[in-house]
Amino acid sequence: MQNNYLQLTEGTSKKIQEKLDLKVENTLRRNTERDRAKLHRPSYIRDIEKIMHHPFYNRYTDKTQVFSFFKDDDITRRALHVQLVSRIARNIGRLLGLDLDLIEAIALGHDIGHTPFGHAGEKLLGEIYKERTGRFFNHNVHSVRVLDKIFNLNISLDTLDGILCHNGELELKEYRPSVLSGFAEFDEKVVLCYIDKDNVKKLIPSTLEGCVVRVSDIIAYLGKDRQDAERAGMGFSYDGSYNSYIINNLIVNIVENSFGKDYIKLDDKYFEALKGAKSDNMKKIYMSESVNEQYDKCLRPMFAMLYEKLLSDLDTPDSIIRRHHIDYINKRRGYYGAGDYMAENTKDDMVVDFIASMTDDYFIDICAHLLPGAPTVKYTGYFD
Repeated sequence: MQNNYLQLTEGTSKKIQEKLDLKVENTLRRNTERDRAKLHRPSYIRDIEKIMHHPFYNRYTDKTQVFSFFKDDDITRRALHVQLVSRIARNIGRLLGLDLDLIEAIALGHDIGHTPFGHAGEKLLGEIYKERTGRFFNHNVHSVRVLDKIFNLNISLDTLDGILCHNGELELKEYRPSVLSGFAEFDEKVVLCYIDKDNVKKLIPSTLEGCVVRVSDIIAYLGKDRQDAERAGMGFSYDGSYNSYIINNLIVNIVENSFGKDYIKLDDKYFEALKGAKSDNMKKIYMSESVNEQYDKCLRPMFAMLYEKLLSDLDTPDSIIRRHHIDYINKRRGYYGAGDYMAENTKDDMVVDFIASMTDDYFIDICAHLLPGAPTVKYTGYFD
């Protein structure tokens, strides 16, 4: 049973197609002979399942969205965020007649390359990587690397492009899909993101589905982050219905302005409201001292010390980075016929891959294990 994948019989397949009018269409992948679409596993559903069964998908559960230093199960982690993005984007996509499976694949995979400790962790890791290599680290680009290079999952071009171009930090009034000719052009876009810090800001998804996920990423965190700020005791004045109001009204406005068009659009009023809410969050939450006070004091030296330690341990066969990261990856990527991970990558890229893959708790524990003299962060506990 283990190595014998059952297929629907021709008779059952024909009955299902006649009854439900289902189509079986392939999409562009690096290996076009593998992962061909079937009635019970269409192309983008394959992507969804590949992402959900990805070795790093579980790690969403303990990766910070915004509030890193609170022991509170009601504060959002990235696992919930990607689900909220998927739900909002699917609501919009359903009304616009888009491919809901492609939307879900992009949404569930869009942050799989994110670092521990949210965008602050991304910034700290990026600074070290830039200083050592001259290259830039961006979580959306790294999400593509996780799915396409580290584990070689043969994800479709449409899904990878939506993930690459999802940047939820940049809001637009109109999202007009770009033209993408194939993997050669896509790979060039990825390379440019590593060498030009402004290139990430120029990325636009090549599908309407990707555009919907990109704006839904912003919608998903605007109100939710305010809920979390209130929960964290930041003194944030918050109307309990605000999040549902944001989600409902922005969905309605997008659909009203986008239905039947080849682009996604917000009208002037709601685009300005979106920008205003994001700016308000930036001042009151993301840049607040209570959110950021431990980053420079504790996390910055911890990231720097851990990076150097892992680099030095790469040549030690029984080291943590070899056992927990390199051996772990090689064991799982072999299923797809990939080569040796360590032989194919630079030392800096392997260290960055490892740190970016960590959950918040694992990062704290590995620092305590390998760096007994490192600073320690202080959490606000359940009973503080």
